[in-house]
Amino acid sequence: MSHFSCEDEALLQSMLRQLLQSVKEKITGAPSVECAEEILLHLEETDENFHNYEFVKYLRQYICSTLGSVIEEETEKCTSAQSQGEGSGYDTLVQHVTKKTRESKEYREMMHSLKNVMMVVVESLINKFEEDQMRNKEMHRKTKKEQHSAYHTDNCSDSDSSYNQSYTFLNQEQLQLLVERLDPAQPKEVRQEAMQTLCSAPPSDVLNCESWSNLRKHLTMSLSDPDSTFSDKILRFYAKTFSSSPLNMTREVYTSLAKHLELYFLSGENCIPTISDGIDITNPEIIRLLKKVRLLNEYQREVPSFWIRHPEKYMEEIVESTLLLLSVKREQRHLVSPKLLDPVYFLALLDIKAVWFKKWMHANYSRTVVLRLLEKKYKSLVSLYLWLPYSAWNLFPFCNYSPAILVTEVLQILCDRTECATDCLYTNTVIDALLHPIHNLLNGTEMYINCPETSLIHIADILARIAAVEDGLSLLLYGGNMNTAKKDSLTAAHTIVQFTKKLLDENISVLSGTEMLPALKGAFIFVCRQMYGTCEGLQVLIPYGLHESIADAWKKASSLSERIPTPVPGTDSISSGNQESQNIMVWEETLLDDLLNFAATPKGLLLLQNTGALNECVTFMFSRFSKKLQVRMSVFGYGIMVTQMAATSPGAVALQRSGFIKALITELWAVLECGRDDLRVTHPSSTPVDPIDRSCQKSFLAVVNLLSYPAIYELIGDQEIPNKPEYSLREVPTNVADVIDRLIILNSDAKIHSLFNYEQSHIFGLRLLNVLCCDLDTLLLLESQYKLSQVLLNAQKENIIETSEGPGNVIIDGLSVERNHILVRINLTGGPAERILPQRVLNKGTDPYPWSMFSSYPLPRCYLSEAPRKADFRQGTKYIKSSDSKQTFYFHIPFIAANVLMGFLLITVLAELIEKFVLHLSENPSECYFSTGEYEAANANVKNESLSSVQQLGIKMTVRYGKYLHLLKDDAENDLCLVLMHCDKFLKQQQTSMKSSLRCLQEGYAGYDWFASSVFLIMSGEREKTLTFLQQFSSLLLSAFLWLRRLHVSVHLPIDTAESGIHPIYFCSAHYIEMLLKAELPLVFSAFHMSGFTPSQICQQWLAQCFWNYLDWSEICHYIATCIFLGPDYQIYMCISVFKHLQQDILQHTQTQDLQVFLKVIFLFLLIGFRVTNIYGFYSSGFKVFICSTHCKFTVLPRYLK
Repeated sequence: MSHFSCEDEALLQSMLRQLLQSVKEKITGAPSVECAEEILLHLEETDENFHNYEFVKYLRQYICSTLGSVIEEETEKCTSAQSQGEGSGYDTLVQHVTKKTRESKEYREMMHSLKNVMMVVVESLINKFEEDQMRNKEMHRKTKKEQHSAYHTDNCSDSDSSYNQSYTFLNQEQLQLLVERLDPAQPKEVRQEAMQTLCSAPPSDVLNCESWSNLRKHLTMSLSDPDSTFSDKILRFYAKTFSSSPLNMTREVYTSLAKHLELYFLSGENCIPTISDGIDITNPEIIRLLKKVRLLNEYQREVPSFWIRHPEKYMEEIVESTLLLLSVKREQRHLVSPKLLDPVYFLALLDIKAVWFKKWMHANYSRTVVLRLLEKKYKSLVSLYLWLPYSAWNLFPFCNYSPAILVTEVLQILCDRTECATDCLYTNTVIDALLHPIHNLLNGTEMYINCPETSLIHIADILARIAAVEDGLSLLLYGGNMNTAKKDSLTAAHTIVQFTKKLLDENISVLSGTEMLPALKGAFIFVCRQMYGTCEGLQVLIPYGLHESIADAWKKASSLSERIPTPVPGTDSISSGNQESQNIMVWEETLLDDLLNFAATPKGLLLLQNTGALNECVTFMFSRFSKKLQVRMSVFGYGIMVTQMAATSPGAVALQRSGFIKALITELWAVLECGRDDLRVTHPSSTPVDPIDRSCQKSFLAVVNLLSYPAIYELIGDQEIPNKPEYSLREVPTNVADVIDRLIILNSDAKIHSLFNYEQSHIFGLRLLNVLCCDLDTLLLLESQYKLSQVLLNAQKENIIETSEGPGNVIIDGLSVERNHILVRINLTGGPAERILPQRVLNKGTDPYPWSMFSSYPLPRCYLSEAPRKADFRQGTKYIKSSDSKQTFYFHIPFIAANVLMGFLLITVLAELIEKFVLHLSENPSECYFSTGEYEAANANVKNESLSSVQQLGIKMTVRYGKYLHLLKDDAENDLCLVLMHCDKFLKQQQTSMKSSLRCLQEGYAGYDWFASSVFLIMSGEREKTLTFLQQFSSLLLSAFLWLRRLHVSVHLPIDTAESGIHPIYFCSAHYIEMLLKAELPLVFSAFHMSGFTPSQICQQWLAQCFWNYLDWSEICHYIATCIFLGPDYQIYMCISVFKHLQQDILQHTQTQDLQVFLKVIFLFLLIGFRVTNIYGFYSSGFKVFICSTHCKFTVLPRYLK
């Protein structure tokens, strides 16, 4: 096209006219310019005559002549490459040639030339069009009137297309004259003619003219013209502008329309309908108003799709003009005048679901601007939306869509967006508005609502969503400020739970007898459930006894469901009677689900156990678990609740009775030994690389979560393993004892031959055993019942190579390495610096396993750390010398505590100090919380007493550890036996007798007394000192938490708490640990939640065994002394400081999905750098303030004691 003549230009004009004329009908039907462009871009796909158009033929010929040689050259190159095996088919050839052609110099030159030519052609067409318009001006006016009557049936629509009408192009002088003629002061005929000309002009020319600001004012005022034809023409011009102009132009048109509506509603001359009268859509004035609001709303819906491409100030103008319009309120002339309808009502009528608002709040770009303006200038709009449900019941009698549903959906949108909810919803003003009808019902105030049940259900839905988020929950519980919340002030949570209890008691006359009452009850119970499912929420709700009310309602529903007759085949299944019975069963299950969620926290589990509905709740949970049904509004299912239950004896028994444990073990066996039959045939499983294959990891962690010591004791206590002479290959384990028999204690060929994957399955069992043995009570139980050490030693002997010279070395393989690690672990006691554990991995090189294997005791010396030197008795005696004066001793307590916290005092000094301190406390009647009675610790009194095998093994372990620490002499074992027997006899005097199906309540204390053993070591094995100290200590409230055996079935506990089988260390200490962890280390708390594991279970294990095997002896002593001097709440700080120390490792192991194993086994090696003095940092940073402000201080225990 380098030689482009006039003939060529005329020819191209003719071809282009032919193309546009042929597609005129398709373009005319397009709703907007953008759609018309899309039609042209996809014309080849939709028009079968596309390749017959002369313009298309011309372009094809031009491209071939220009790029033909380039295409041929690239094709030859690719063809030769394919013949040499470098290509990969026809599709690749086409793609490659196309790419190279478009990158060529010829292509760029062609596109540049073609663009220049087409610009000339199009410009010529436009100029010729203007000439034609000027010559036929009069004729054009008449024709245009006919076109408007034919094309524009809906004058307010913004769907007009620029292709179905003619344009009149005006210069600046003509536009200036047009603006003058549109002045409202001009005669009507002049304005009508000027408006006609304006509608035929291109909107872009009008909006870019120098007089646009004056024209805009004239148009805004003219929209109120009483002549509807004239105002409709303005709306048509606005609609055309919206559909064909960019944002920088349309924003001014939109703000003009919004300003007109604002003035309309503020004007006293216009007749605005009232709420009581409703809207008459046959009124011409109302029709005109609705047309304007509709055009405004249609632009609101479309503008979010392209305002991000323009400066933010444009969007701010649109948003602010909208909010200003919606906030308009005309002053009432009389105080008793009916409320007039505001703009928001008309907008809600035309956009029932507030689609425009959803789009504005969808993206952060616009949402930020909306929220900022709402907060700074238009807060009243938020209250207006909350008030709508109570004021608009009679607003739209012709509309089936409830305004309450509209408002609920808008609030739901805000709730689902954290940023929006924080700024708009989490305020006392909003909560007060939501609770207003509830306050009225509680106070007996009359309510003017047609359907209060529906309205209250909507309120409950929003409150539940608020309570599901941390900030919202804090607002409901503490009124927005936890630290300044007063004890006597009733926050939203108190109002909600009071209302819920009244609903359950059916003590609200307005709502009694309604069909929707069960749904209303369920909605508000669910709000409470969002609160009592957290530790802090349960603390607030406990005084109201909501668990008892829900349990009573469940028992009532259960008794009704039992009366339902069995369905008879052939009867009508949809009769009213059957429907009623189904409703009763659904209500019963709903209440069970609500009760079940108390098990989400340690203290909540105790409350659930006290209701007597624990077994039914677990059975219900298992039925839903079996059907793969998700927990309502819970991402992580039932994992947390199962782990909480498994940490207690009644919970473990309930899990077993429900069939949950059987199902879990069956699933474990399926993935470990069987696998899916269809997959094994088509995809044989690969040889596992990890000790526990990834396919088994989930089942492994589920079993670890389940087998806490209370669960182990209930499930296998005094139970022998089968040890059968023969096992069928199809025989599947169904309980924990079977798992131990088939996977851990493989002491016969029959067991080995019964496994398809012997090595993998046995390693799985040994890894599980390694985790279980980290709980010292579990270790002692397994050792006493199954002689675990001997089984492992025998297996190592069988793995020894026999040589001509005699027994050789143990064969090093995966199983022998695992057994060696476990044998060292279970026979060495101590913290990370006091024992050496062999690794469980093989190294590369000539010496893959540098650790010594053994098949008999004693342990090789390579596993024994250097024993600490005996403590120096000469230091720290200045505090002990003050014992002659109680007042002087108490004066030194703060200094003693500070030195304990900082780790400055030696162990021997600590022993003397805690002895003096406990003596002084026990002599003070106000400090003696428990009455202990008289007991004479004479050895003759315990002649007939006997110790269990678990206690005997624990004594041996304690003495072995004490000798390693140089604290005990050779005859210490007998003294420790006497101490434990005296303690047993002494504490039995304060125990109540009871009949229970729980094993832990049928005999003595289930575990070993680690606290008494720790005191025995602190006292360097002195029997009399130890007994005296324990007797004095037992009178203090502190003993309830440090000495677990102290409150076993104790008369000092309420009978239902004693019968529950749940220790205060769990429902009190562990409960507050979870509560404090969530507040201070939210990432760690979330990590536990995502792992399906609970801080309470692992902390119960740590505290029960006094951190034995997790901390070195010096740190254990400092932990005990700190709690004695400063109070039992320091055992909470202790656990929190451990979590703080391990925070990064906890987050990492959450990602690798082995957090449970890490906390029980691995992290021992990471505690080498941990010191009890770390608590001091937490104490000084405000932990004590938090505990006191949220009433978590351990002085709350008396409510659980007599």
